[in-house]
Amino acid sequence: MKVGDPVPLCRRPCHSRAVTASDDIAAGLLAWYDRHARDLPWRARPGDPAPDPYRVWLSEVMLQQTTVAAVKSYFAAFTSRWPRVTDLAAAGDDEVMAAWAGLGYYARARNLHACARAVASAGGEFPRTEAELRALPGLGAYTAAAIAAIAFGERAVVVDANVERVVARLFAIDTPLPAARIAIRAAADRITPERRAGDFAQAMMDLGATVCTARSARCLVCPLAAGCAARARGTPEAFPVKPAKKPRPARRGRAFWIERSGAVWLVTRPARGMLGGMRALPDDGWTAGRDGSGEPPFAADWRPAGQVSHGFTHAELTLSLWVVTDQVGDPPGQGEWWPVARIGEAGLPTLFARAAERVLAGKK
Repeated sequence: MKVGDPVPLCRRPCHSRAVTASDDIAAGLLAWYDRHARDLPWRARPGDPAPDPYRVWLSEVMLQQTTVAAVKSYFAAFTSRWPRVTDLAAAGDDEVMAAWAGLGYYARARNLHACARAVASAGGEFPRTEAELRALPGLGAYTAAAIAAIAFGERAVVVDANVERVVARLFAIDTPLPAARIAIRAAADRITPERRAGDFAQAMMDLGATVCTARSARCLVCPLAAGCAARARGTPEAFPVKPAKKPRPARRGRAFWIERSGAVWLVTRPARGMLGGMRALPDDGWTAGRDGSGEPPFAADWRPAGQVSHGFTHAELTLSLWVVTDQVGDPPGQGEWWPVARIGEAGLPTLFARAAERVLAGKK
């Protein structure tokens, strides 16, 4: 059997089996990883003791749908401010959400904090097995597998977007996504070794991030090129097969800058929903599913202050900005007066941070 040939699916555990193409794939990839592993602040080098599970968990949550470059500074800030999971668990909700501001996908921050509290309440130690990790708040199949493999050396099948792409190309899996994920996971299971599963998972991630990338397949430097079915076909970039993109709907809304004596009125968005739990300017109720009402929170001499646009996963939003600077008394509802001079410390999500910048630029 050659490396590029289909590998029969064995039912786990496969402890007493002959050397197969799967072993060749794992051995070749791990040898490559030992020489070319990326130096990342949350990672142990090949051969070093396993990294702190807290740092593995934190990095994996931050890296979901976010680039390594974007995560590095946030990871450094979190681990400096909260060096242990118990420290993070003891932090206030507002502190954590503000520290996360700008990283996006804010449900991750809420789940992160809930998970930290669950681990702290159970003694401050992360469970070791994939099944036990899955029981923690906010840990899906990928994150639980990654922590089990990388932090604890458990054999777990770790499939993120990079691994998905590498496996789809390696076996030329031509079923379109998302239906292909069943076959991709089965193929990833076949090639995951019993030993060094964590290094293998990180090697697959590195290969997808640096060699077998979405834009190009650098087959000449790929350690798996000789047995890659997609390369043999001459069309590696055609995999994985993606469904046609659906256009994101365009939504419109309004946000309101309410100022008094050098302070601006900020609200906390509902815990559930877009930008949940974050500080923000009051708005007119826009969502990914509908436009805002256009209604201000109260009658006043509102003045237009331009607009900002922002792309969410499920919608493109154009937000018109309206300003009143001589507010008397508190606006209706819950909120807080925040010093305009310190607006950068409010932890506003990117959309509202840009809105604040636009308003303040118009006042100069």
